[in-house]
Amino acid sequence: MNRDTINNIALPVAAIVAALGVFGVFVSLAGVNPVDVWLLLFNGAFGDWFSWQNTLQRAAPLMLTALCVAVPARAALVVIGGEGALVLGGLACAAVAHALPVPEGVAGTTLLCLAGALVGALWVALAGWLRQYRGINETISSLLLAYIALGVFKHLVEGPLRDPASLNKPSTYTLSESLRIGGIGGSDVHWGLVLGVLACVGLAAWMRWTASGFAVRVVGGNPRAAQLVGLPASRLIVTACALGGACAGLAGAVEVAAVHTNANVSLIAFYGYTGILVSFIARHHPLAIIPVAILFGGFGAAGSMLQRRLGLPDASVLVLQGIAFVLILASEALRDVDWKAWLKTPLRANARAGLPLSAGDTLS
Repeated sequence: MNRDTINNIALPVAAIVAALGVFGVFVSLAGVNPVDVWLLLFNGAFGDWFSWQNTLQRAAPLMLTALCVAVPARAALVVIGGEGALVLGGLACAAVAHALPVPEGVAGTTLLCLAGALVGALWVALAGWLRQYRGINETISSLLLAYIALGVFKHLVEGPLRDPASLNKPSTYTLSESLRIGGIGGSDVHWGLVLGVLACVGLAAWMRWTASGFAVRVVGGNPRAAQLVGLPASRLIVTACALGGACAGLAGAVEVAAVHTNANVSLIAFYGYTGILVSFIARHHPLAIIPVAILFGGFGAAGSMLQRRLGLPDASVLVLQGIAFVLILASEALRDVDWKAWLKTPLRANARAGLPLSAGDTLS
């Protein structure tokens, strides 16, 4: 393997291991044995079939929201508005099912998922359009659009689209049984996981083997070269944002159709923000997103066990994710280091061997 491949694998893994170590220090300050925490994290995520079901159920939306970051990132954009596209996609799914005569069965479910994907695509594409045609930073605009989306979601769920029967917990009308997404083989793992995997594989193939996908990578890698060869940079950037937003909107539709059965405040589970971390750890590669999403889905599934068995807050998993995000960003400074050359220098060889350094020697 070349240096880039080693760095792309080793640095994220090292950052996650270091995050677990730092997290262990924090919990030890709270009087909890860090070894117990690490074992419980593993058992709660992957210890048995029940744990695996919870993990995979949470991994499905993480794959799709991570793609909302990864696809625009290939065009050199930092889009972090997946949470807004997710909630609006879920809202569109619930609203269309109630407002329009949707056919029963798979055809109706497909239409609901397409409605969620379309709304998500339009919402995130707006951030790309603002960047290209109005010069507004896409990171700021996508984040602000996410806050607007959350406000719109709450207003509609608690107002015009509210089911009058939902007294204590405002929600939209519940989807009929025929429109819901069921489990795979009778398990709690719904078919949304398959959609997430297919989206990752499909977008990886699109980026690698199609002319438009290659053009997006050219725009992200060298905008001046893209301009010189006449690529429509603005259109490609908006398209990349739309594809990412469609994935996040699909995640919201799947959560409504497979998990919640209606749109309510439980849909705001911060999958969009965790998807940012998943994408960065995966180096914005769609195929790498799959295992990373499963890992962080496991962390989320184990959070309640930390609370029940060790007395730690359920949100302590968010602390672990935050530490991992900081360390992933910090590891970027080490990405261009040629470790083999670094280790072969005589000065560092002497330092590793414990030999004394001269007065003028430095390891910088």
